[in-house]
Amino acid sequence: MSGERNGRFLFMRHGETEYNRRGVRCGGDVDIPLTDRGEEQARTAAARIQAEHAGIDMILAGPLLRTRRTAEIVADALGGCPVITHDGLLERRLGDWNGLDIESTQADLAAGVTPPGGEAEGEFRARVAAALTDILGRGHRLPLLVGSKGVGRVVALLMQADAAPSMGNAEIIDYHAAWFWDARQLRL
Repeated sequence: MSGERNGRFLFMRHGETEYNRRGVRCGGDVDIPLTDRGEEQARTAAARIQAEHAGIDMILAGPLLRTRRTAEIVADALGGCPVITHDGLLERRLGDWNGLDIESTQADLAAGVTPPGGEAEGEFRARVAAALTDILGRGHRLPLLVGSKGVGRVVALLMQADAAPSMGNAEIIDYHAAWFWDARQLRL
């Protein structure tokens, strides 16, 4: 099966964290757990995945506690589906912007400013694109990717979604990616 090119995958944002609840920035350089509400959101989403998305044969999660725990909850609901941690699905490192109110940094983020001590947008996009290429090239029937909001935004851009979705916690998006393999189509 390895080396085949899959045309479909699911992307799921992790459940709520304390930083999400407070409306502050939380990059890949901050590793915090899910809240109780986040755990419940993940269980609710896992039940929806179990009912609506038969065929998931692999779950790939970013390395942070919030993404790994969300993936574990889904895996348990699916009867122990394998979970692999993939460093390419790590949220963008936000350096000094971590813990700041989202609105206070939004204009700079939209303008492409690199957070002090953080990761440049171009580097982040390239890393997520390489991860997506690696994951889809593994030949899984239906992989589920579990990541953070920023990873979901970049995945949407790479998949040429009309607009990057504003993903809520534990939200799931179903992508059909057959054309993704034409590297000229990647929007980096």
